[in-house]
Amino acid sequence: MSDIARRFPENPLLMPKDLLPSSSELQIISLLNPGVFVYEQKTWLLVRVAEGVVQKEGVVFFPVMNPLGKIEIIEIPLNDPDLIASDPRVIQYKGLDYLTTLSHLRLLCSDDGVHFYEPLENSLVMGIGSLEKFGIEDCRVSKLAETYYLTYTAVSENGVGVGLRTTKDWKTFENKGMIFPPHNKDCAFFEELINNKFYALHRPSSPQIGGNYIWIAESPDGVHWGNHKCIVKTRKNMWDSGRVGAGAAPIKTEQGWLEIYHGANAEHQYCLGAFLMDSDDPSKVLARTLDPIMVPTENYELNGFFGYVVFTNGHIVDGDKLTVYYGAADEFVCGAHFSIAEILSALSFNEEI
Repeated sequence: MSDIARRFPENPLLMPKDLLPSSSELQIISLLNPGVFVYEQKTWLLVRVAEGVVQKEGVVFFPVMNPLGKIEIIEIPLNDPDLIASDPRVIQYKGLDYLTTLSHLRLLCSDDGVHFYEPLENSLVMGIGSLEKFGIEDCRVSKLAETYYLTYTAVSENGVGVGLRTTKDWKTFENKGMIFPPHNKDCAFFEELINNKFYALHRPSSPQIGGNYIWIAESPDGVHWGNHKCIVKTRKNMWDSGRVGAGAAPIKTEQGWLEIYHGANAEHQYCLGAFLMDSDDPSKVLARTLDPIMVPTENYELNGFFGYVVFTNGHIVDGDKLTVYYGAADEFVCGAHFSIAEILSALSFNEEI
């Protein structure tokens, strides 16, 4: 498998020990793939911060958000016959699923794109309401005109869906609610209207029929979506055979809309690839990379909370230079540079996509 990423020598850029938890009751377990944007001439990350409770022998603890937006700690004895706790990420209790961690989004900024710090205020974006009771995750940030659109994974006992908030100043946010119901995630808005319509990539999931494929939808207002089409599927016996999902906002090039996406195999090993959509009708996929453009190779990508993972939902475009910020091993935030021209040259137009 190929790898054309030029990783930052400073990686990891952020580790759990670099930030303070949101509450004295919690500890930061991992930092994950951030949304990325430029604002007031600074590079900003909207990092997913996953927090948990210090565990004690014989008992499992996990946090949830109550309807008032306050954190509650649930405690269950490990010998409870209704408890299934074999997965480090998910607990099942009395037939219901709970996350072992509670995630929020944390704003950090940088003057050089490498060294990040928290602003003095307004740095936490928390879950709101019953549909975000188990936290909010994996935010993509897209800018259209003067408005930033934050699409993120909203998690509750009802399932996993896509929430939307908007802002113009990063101080006040308008909550648009859940725009794609469960089970759905990996939603990225295009950063311009096409034929006077919003477009977005998203990833509905079906455990019975179909699979974890990338879909596209269109909207008159960014809130109400329709004309859904499946455009990218998994490929048998390849690096993306298990699941695929969109990364950040598609990149406009002379050849079409370029999208960096993640793919995983049956062993849950995550790599990055790319595909190209038609400029005027992005539901038409023109080309796709046969091999990944980034493969976990570094120790911080191979070993962590969940190893062998590179996963992105945020980047910055500067001419041919694409700066990708990504989550490594579900624990660290890292950076890498790519050449857009090099990615385009790696696309295959002749194979079945």
